[in-house]
Amino acid sequence: MTISMEQIKELRSATGVSMMACKKALEESEGDVDKAVDILRKKGESKAADRAGASTAQGAIVVKSEGNKSAMVEIQCETDFVAKGDDFLALAETIADKLLKGEITPDDRDLPEIKDAVLKLGENIKIGKMTVVEGDNVGDYVHSNSKIGVLVSLTGGDTETARDVAMHIAAMNPEVVSPDQVSDDLVEKEKGIWADQLKSEGKPEEIIGKIMMGKEKKFREENALIKQAFVKDPEKLIEQILQDANASVNEFVRFEV
Repeated sequence: MTISMEQIKELRSATGVSMMACKKALEESEGDVDKAVDILRKKGESKAADRAGASTAQGAIVVKSEGNKSAMVEIQCETDFVAKGDDFLALAETIADKLLKGEITPDDRDLPEIKDAVLKLGENIKIGKMTVVEGDNVGDYVHSNSKIGVLVSLTGGDTETARDVAMHIAAMNPEVVSPDQVSDDLVEKEKGIWADQLKSEGKPEEIIGKIMMGKEKKFREENALIKQAFVKDPEKLIEQILQDANASVNEFVRFEV
């Protein structure tokens, strides 16, 4: 099939590899960009390909809290200029406040405030993700650019620990709380990539199995919150921070524009 220059540029932008490598990967994947990213990863041509699915939408994230309950919303727009404007941020605050009070649900999208904002700001504006989190201690963190937001619910502990864990989640982006919760499907996908990489490196078949076991353990721990080194004190794991505060994590939610 014919691969367009637009497809090649899209893959190059996502992965940072050469135009020729992108063209070959797209030809091999028959134009499927996601499959082409995996092909480049298997060939070891691009570490940036690991992050090729990152969102490029503009917008802002806002959190509203009261007592042991917090609401977080992501409002999307076309340009960063609008996303940083007072009117747009006020809209996000209004939607978050309604969600916290139970006037709307996380599934609601067709809201009059959004329609009014489209007319007023002259851009396509829509609600992205919304959630409500409750617990003994709910920690929240929104990065200074309003592009990353986190809510975390703890059993036990205190508000300071909850906020510290939320800030860590914002920085380190864990997938799950503990290693055993990492998706088996995700692990199997990674195993396929690791196997191809090891074979291309000429590793003997008899040791590939042991290497794969080590890679799986490391992969699960890297993606699990409690096994990550705490960003404010890398000498401690998050599970130690929680133990010191007599706390455990019920759930966490991380939004990123």
